[in-house]
Amino acid sequence: MSIEQRVQLVEHLFHQLELESAQFQKASGMSCVSGCGKCCSHPNIEASPLEFLPWAFHLFLNGEAEKTLQILKQTQTTNCIVYKSLSVIDQGRCSAYQYRGLICRLFGFAANTDKYGSLRLATCKIIKEGQADKYNSTSQAIAKGLYVPVFTEYYMQLNQIDFNLGNKLLSINKALKMALEEVLQYYTYRTSPDSEKKCG
Repeated sequence: MSIEQRVQLVEHLFHQLELESAQFQKASGMSCVSGCGKCCSHPNIEASPLEFLPWAFHLFLNGEAEKTLQILKQTQTTNCIVYKSLSVIDQGRCSAYQYRGLICRLFGFAANTDKYGSLRLATCKIIKEGQADKYNSTSQAIAKGLYVPVFTEYYMQLNQIDFNLGNKLLSINKALKMALEEVLQYYTYRTSPDSEKKCG
């Protein structure tokens, strides 16, 4: 399967999740605190290279893939290089929000299955404590059947696009690096896609 086909399938999965997340957020009434970057500034985020393939492809189409790969090779930090901190108190922004990965889209407004097979909302301490009433009522609603996106289900769908790249969980900067390498290697001996196909 070509890079373009895989990118389209990943983007389709992201679009599906956007719709479901919006529906869930509306039902729960929960939301991220404006300007908060606490989860993005965490140093131990793991992701698969496949969820960042659209990001890598976008950089390639815009002539920024090789430069970004060099930055990743030289970086010493385990914090996501795409996240731009704006203050020392966990405020910041994603510099590639449209191309953020699956983990970035799921965390806060999706659930994991616990050892008893029950769904548990996976969100941050800030939402749990700052929006406690909404968090508690949403958790109860999930137990009664309120639909919530589920981590494992989305990662299974991702794996079906490309098992090798989708099933590999790495620290986030290594996942970003591998996504870029995948795109650059693919086009080493192939014609670069037409510039009219540029994403975003």
